[in-house]
Amino acid sequence: MRRPIEVEALPGYRLRLTYADGVRGVIDLAGNVGRGVFAPLADEAFFRSVHIGEFGQIAWSEELEICPDSAYREITRQPKMDPALA
Repeated sequence: MRRPIEVEALPGYRLRLTYADGVRGVIDLAGNVGRGVFAPLADEAFFRSVHIGEFGQIAWSEELEICPDSAYREITRQPKMDPALA
């Protein structure tokens, strides 16, 4: 798993991430905020509480987190890995 070493909430429901290998970038969550499991992120104060969880996940709480590998792929535009090849 690629683990971020820094996460920062930005305006417009975006996150700036820095990974241990030096990869840095921004992911945009605006299209998901307020929908489904991401509904709580509509509260901007809660959105800004983002942090790196105990296991390297990008988290707001124990119930709400996103996979750091997926965020890394989005930043680097890598194709999604076929689970059968993992």
